[in-house]
Amino acid sequence: MATACKWVIRIVGVLYLVALTLLLIGTFGLFGQERDPLAGVFLMPLGLPWVLWLDGVADAFKPWLAILAPALNLVILALACRLLRREGT
Repeated sequence: MATACKWVIRIVGVLYLVALTLLLIGTFGLFGQERDPLAGVFLMPLGLPWVLWLDGVADAFKPWLAILAPALNLVILALACRLLRREGT
């Protein structure tokens, strides 16, 4: 079970880094790409359910919180794996 947890965390972490990279490339038009207003769309599914709760937040903070939401999910996964590892011993 511990190995599966580690792999899930690694896969979600890599997906998060890829989504952040695509956000930077699309937002700033790096590597000759056109600027794309939907560059952060890949962060949304990784940040669920937290991105759905951003309605009451000021508009200036929404992009930053949407960027950090997948990191919160990674922390929750790591804590759940640690808890499962403790219960298994």
